[in-house]
Amino acid sequence: MIGTSLALALSPLRLRVAVVEPVLRGAPEQPSFDDRSTALSRSTQRMFEAMGLWPEVVASATPIERIHVSDKGRFGFSHIDAEQQRVEALGYVVINRVLGEVMHNGLEQIDDLDWLSPGRIVSLDRSLEANIVTVEQGDSLRKLSCRLLVAADGANSKVRDMMGISAKQVPYHQVAVIGNLLPEKTIDNVAYERFTRTGPLAMLPIANHRAAFVWTLPPDEARRVLQLPDDDFSQQLHDAFGGRLGEFSKIGRRFAYPLVLSKANALIGRRSILVGNAAHGLHPVAAQGFNLGMRDVAALCDCLYDAQQSAAIDSGIFEPGEVRVLERYANWRRTDQRKVLRFTDGLLRLFSSSTKPVVALRTVGMLGFDLIPGIRGLFARHTMGLAGKLPRLSRGVPLARTVNGGDRIKGAAG
Repeated sequence: MIGTSLALALSPLRLRVAVVEPVLRGAPEQPSFDDRSTALSRSTQRMFEAMGLWPEVVASATPIERIHVSDKGRFGFSHIDAEQQRVEALGYVVINRVLGEVMHNGLEQIDDLDWLSPGRIVSLDRSLEANIVTVEQGDSLRKLSCRLLVAADGANSKVRDMMGISAKQVPYHQVAVIGNLLPEKTIDNVAYERFTRTGPLAMLPIANHRAAFVWTLPPDEARRVLQLPDDDFSQQLHDAFGGRLGEFSKIGRRFAYPLVLSKANALIGRRSILVGNAAHGLHPVAAQGFNLGMRDVAALCDCLYDAQQSAAIDSGIFEPGEVRVLERYANWRRTDQRKVLRFTDGLLRLFSSSTKPVVALRTVGMLGFDLIPGIRGLFARHTMGLAGKLPRLSRGVPLARTVNGGDRIKGAAG
């Protein structure tokens, strides 16, 4: 989803862009555009608005008007309310398959885009002026020359490896069991995050009065519940979540994904750059992964846009892969990525501890969150992706469609 978003976001810059995607959009094994759901933050909403896609996205999205956080078996809970934050919604939940339809419809409107799918990058060579990638498509090989290569192929990125960039990965020894269901009581546009003995359990509002769940479990327990009949699975999920939404029924297809903390040891290489999970892989506890990747996209677009503008003013050649463009991106994104990684990892470890001092701290923290002035608003701004220096797209500002009224800039990236 991040790579597709980047291709869409770059379209006003009138660059020649190639997207290499190994799995066809509608294929059952497609890892991105399936029946899972994604929570879109406020800054991601603004990006889709600036890109002209939001009316289509919001037509099938469900607003989050409140966030409810609780610690099972402990006193107190915390909440964030959209009305108190003076926004119409704290975020939106959309089914990935629906989001994929909107994105691909947008791609069809871009003239300077080559969509190579199914295709896979199998090698990378570098010349003095460009990256040369070999793309495997069926039984044939095709070579592409580009001034900037972007790896957006996930936490286990093969393209990142070809760039010579390593990554540190720490397994959480947890599995996310994901699906959707019909609650007995209306979820009423509330996103629930409930911390349990086995890990966090999230319930998100989606279309048709259904709820999407993300249930974090140890691997053996995840394998066991995945094999349960729907009625037994519903009952055990209800036991973990509690009775706020009544009984659960009409369980949809279930998925399971191992959870790993991943962090690339660098964000840039020679005429190359990392975005999304190729740069950082998060625990889903705070639903920040996709939104953090979208801020990568927005920052990269800003860096390229400003460099393009400068080249036009100086009557020079635009070089998207030049060192100063890449370093500006890396310096900009490093702080936000580090902050969100620490936040999600720290939140998980705080609520995973069973020691008495930490449990007491959690209880006091739950109460203080609602009682101490300013804490809730600060937390809300971070979860909405509105803290810190924001790129144009994250603020809802569209990129100009031309550079000083000119035609396509020389040296465009492929």
